[in-house]
Amino acid sequence: MYVAELEFKIIADTNFAQAESAIRHYIEKLIFNGQILGREFPTAWQQDRFCSRIVIPDEHALLAKYHSKLGNTALQQLGNAGLAYPQLHVLGMDLMSPHTDPCAKAKSYILYTRFSDTCSPLRCGEHFAPTALYQLKTSEPDHEQLIRWQLQYQALDEIQMQHTRVLDKTAERSLQQLHSTLNKQGRKLAKQLELTNGIPVFYALYSGTSTNCSAEADKTCPGCGESWRLVKPMHDIFDFKCDSCRLLSNIAWDCQSSS
Repeated sequence: MYVAELEFKIIADTNFAQAESAIRHYIEKLIFNGQILGREFPTAWQQDRFCSRIVIPDEHALLAKYHSKLGNTALQQLGNAGLAYPQLHVLGMDLMSPHTDPCAKAKSYILYTRFSDTCSPLRCGEHFAPTALYQLKTSEPDHEQLIRWQLQYQALDEIQMQHTRVLDKTAERSLQQLHSTLNKQGRKLAKQLELTNGIPVFYALYSGTSTNCSAEADKTCPGCGESWRLVKPMHDIFDFKCDSCRLLSNIAWDCQSSS
């Protein structure tokens, strides 16, 4: 990942409301296409221009050829707000984020995210490094549905990770139960990505607690009921894998010491 600045030079009469709306709309479209990461983009007025601080998956992420149709429309609308096309200034690698996957084309992907992630929710199956979403085909105008799913997932994950928790059981059930609304949405999105790109996409099913730690290591796939225990954990995280159901999971974290 890279830290960068987008510079929007003022080229015609405008006001803060117009400029703010146009810049926000444009950057949000890039976020929903996976070209910009995270939810925050602090923007400063500097006399004859506005500058937004952003994080991007790689140095080429904002090339116009990667824009969705919605992104290109938002780009054109900047002129209506008196702003020039943005100039990108890459400041350097982001020390706080994982690096984007180097694969030109992965053999498989994993849909996985956690509350502290500031990267794509799609990972390379081989390297477990984040994959830039804008490089993948989508049957939708952009990847907005996937990004919004990630935001909901991370919000629930943060709730159940807090020391003093509110709605912890509700949050944990949403994360752990195969047929929760959250996980059904995630698995549907994973399947759509697989069908559109022709590459297997596995869904990472979180397992935090268990009512029976002694049987946790031998649990079967919640999708088909078959054995799915791996001989060796995958990426030091996943103890289970079902190729038929496209599922990955782990021995419940609170049972790890006894497994």
